[in-house]
Amino acid sequence: MAPKDTFFRSADMSLTQLYIANEIGREVVSALGELGQVQFRDLNPETNAFQRTFTKEIRRLDNVERQLRYFGAQIDKAAIPMRPSTDFSDTLAAPLASEIDELAERSEGLEQRIVSLNDSYETLKKREVELVEWRWVLKEAGGFFDRAHSHTEEIRQSFDNDEAPLLRDVEHHGGASRPNGDAHGHSQHQPQQQSFTEMNIGFVAGVIPRDRIGAFERILWRTLRGNLYMNQSEIPEPIIDAATNEEIHKNVFVIFAHGRQILAKIRKISESLGASLYSVDENSELRRDQIHEVNTRLSDVGNVLHTTKNTLDGELSQIARSLVAWMIIVKKEKAVYDTLNKFSYDQARKTLIAEAWCPTNSLSLIKLTLQDVNDRAGLTVPTIVNQIRTNKTPPTYMRTNKFTEGFQTIVNAYGISKYSEVNPGLYTVVTFPFLFAVMFGDMGHGFLMAMAATAMIFFEKQLARTKLDELTYMAFYGRYIMLMMGLFSIYTGFIYNDIFSRSLDLFPSGWNWPEHITPGQAVEASLDSSYRYPFGLDWNWHEADNSLLFTNSLKMKMSICLGWAHMTYALCLQYINARHFKSKIDVWGNFIPGMIFFQSIFGYLVITIVYKWSVDWPARGQSPPGLLNMLIFMFLSPGTVAEPLYSGQAFVQVVLILLAVCQVPIMLFLKPFYLRWEHNRARALGYRGLGEHSRVSALDEDDARLPLTRDSLASDDAGEGVAMIAQDLGADGDEEHEEFDFSEIMIHQVIHTIEFCLNCISHTASYLRLWALSLAHQQLSIVLWDMTLGSAFSQENPTVRTIMIFVTFFMWFLMTIAVLCVMEGTSAMLHSLRLHWVEAMSKHFMGDGLAFTPFSFKTLLEDEPVD
Repeated sequence: MAPKDTFFRSADMSLTQLYIANEIGREVVSALGELGQVQFRDLNPETNAFQRTFTKEIRRLDNVERQLRYFGAQIDKAAIPMRPSTDFSDTLAAPLASEIDELAERSEGLEQRIVSLNDSYETLKKREVELVEWRWVLKEAGGFFDRAHSHTEEIRQSFDNDEAPLLRDVEHHGGASRPNGDAHGHSQHQPQQQSFTEMNIGFVAGVIPRDRIGAFERILWRTLRGNLYMNQSEIPEPIIDAATNEEIHKNVFVIFAHGRQILAKIRKISESLGASLYSVDENSELRRDQIHEVNTRLSDVGNVLHTTKNTLDGELSQIARSLVAWMIIVKKEKAVYDTLNKFSYDQARKTLIAEAWCPTNSLSLIKLTLQDVNDRAGLTVPTIVNQIRTNKTPPTYMRTNKFTEGFQTIVNAYGISKYSEVNPGLYTVVTFPFLFAVMFGDMGHGFLMAMAATAMIFFEKQLARTKLDELTYMAFYGRYIMLMMGLFSIYTGFIYNDIFSRSLDLFPSGWNWPEHITPGQAVEASLDSSYRYPFGLDWNWHEADNSLLFTNSLKMKMSICLGWAHMTYALCLQYINARHFKSKIDVWGNFIPGMIFFQSIFGYLVITIVYKWSVDWPARGQSPPGLLNMLIFMFLSPGTVAEPLYSGQAFVQVVLILLAVCQVPIMLFLKPFYLRWEHNRARALGYRGLGEHSRVSALDEDDARLPLTRDSLASDDAGEGVAMIAQDLGADGDEEHEEFDFSEIMIHQVIHTIEFCLNCISHTASYLRLWALSLAHQQLSIVLWDMTLGSAFSQENPTVRTIMIFVTFFMWFLMTIAVLCVMEGTSAMLHSLRLHWVEAMSKHFMGDGLAFTPFSFKTLLEDEPVD
């Protein structure tokens, strides 16, 4: 019977072998995907993706998925709402194979219909755009021709005289204001005019994007050397591009030139710059007929376009009701066949063989699920689940819930615990928000954070169905972490007696001020000999001039004490791990000397801090000694104490230094030499070396000798040394291990010893960030209050004070949320994160385990949402 799964260690895992009838392979995998408790191994690692059994089915589903994505793109383009995936999450059952075939056929037919409607719509839309542009050209061309006829002599001179202006816009002659003309530029005086054909002058008319008109003019000028006469005007309404559905501002132009070759060049240049050319008749009556014809065709195209659009939207609306469900079904089906490709196929027995890791406590549930699939299929041959032994290291699986998931994610971001190793996520649930609160201690700010987290927890079902942006989703995912941080901040705020930089006089103060105070004179408060403030910091300290000096000293020493407690607890977990893996050498070679070294220096420092706090130094008539200098001279000049803290201090410090120094060679040499002795002894007794062949799969020969697992080696007295070697080298079983190498182990131990000794100093100093961040948060809160509400309350005029309070309150509240809660809160959270990752977890946690990644439809849809 497997032990009950807890959050303290990873769940007990089993490697199982499944024998599945070929007829129900798809149904079995689908049922296990809904269960989400099985991680399948790939039994065909040498086979590429194109040679696997179910490649054809996956390709067909890829095509269906492509078609569904196409439908989704068209639905988004048409701005048609789709049903969210939450509407289908609990209602979709595993589809039958016939239903998948029906979906594939239906999507194929729908794709052909949507593509046909889209092509028709785009063709009609393009034709409509062309007709609209042609109509604008016809409207504007009339004015161009009238103005051009009034300057025929100038045009002729422009073509015949090389010194004439190379490019002249008729607007230069008053075309912008159009004097002597009507609103459309038509001349009010129509003298006898000669046609352009009679003058042997041709023209090119069309539409060009407005942002290219400058380049268009320059290219024409340089290419034709000014032998042209150009008119242009802006189309006031943007033209909708049929291909991209974007609005484009365009200009109408008419270019007059002499000679067919020049006109041909103008057409080529126009088309190369994306211009659309249209035919325009010089005769005004014929132009009116053209405009009437264009309007008639536009009306017809508009009617057909409207009908096509309604038909297309109707089809897409029908698809939108079920598209998300189809995408979920296809994603699940693809995942099922991808998993089936990992199985081995027994040709003789027509049986699929699978190997999978699963939690031992979930085996009964897995067997019941498989039995249910068999019963529904009506098969008499059951699916066999065989639990096997192996020397492969199981993956790490931590059972979490909504509350613990966020804290476990913090740990997993640093590294995955080894199988059955102590999980740092357990103590992180308490220590992470508490160390955050030490830096963020304020009752008011903690209350705001707790309220925000409570609101997200209360509305978590609605928020889970809403598509949130990245930052909001991050806050929502860590809502329980935020709640704990807020509650702990309220607690530490009570200890600091700090609420929005103000203090609360909940209890009488232990300090008494003199009755008669002379203005401008320094006043000292006296401490009541029979009364102490019952909880936290006395509120009178907030009004004292030496408040910052006192709180700095208090928080600095408190940070050292908290750091010592945190790291000591982490070191104790090293012993628990070594005891669990039955590695005595890790206890005697690493834990005990490391603990003695750490406590001899910093445990002693914490004891002196507490002792210094507990002594009434004024009653003794001496000033308290400085502990920092004491610690420094404890190493620089052992045996001498300049400012004694207690009697016999010099002797105690010498003993502690010798004790700490003696632990260094023990950590350096004990474990490597012991492992070498154990290795030689195991070889002499005939035990197999770690580099020799071992059985790693249940598909090996049945008569192959089962290897000794880590637990079995650890329980065997004769093989205890081999188990220690396997643990020290991180034996996973996934790779063939190298032979025992004493030099490599020695180098590893030297590095470990040097890092541990140096880190004991640097990590303890690193906890001073608790003091620094707490000071920064408090001082920033005070400055914000003084610059906003504090200045408003100091106004003497009641009216001005009321207005100032109303105005500055909103400034104070917004800055409190944005700066003190969000920015300062994020900073404190990152510092707390670092204290766990570096200072605490490095004492016992390697983070080189393998994550348990079960085949789960829920995880699949969370990683690849279909909305």
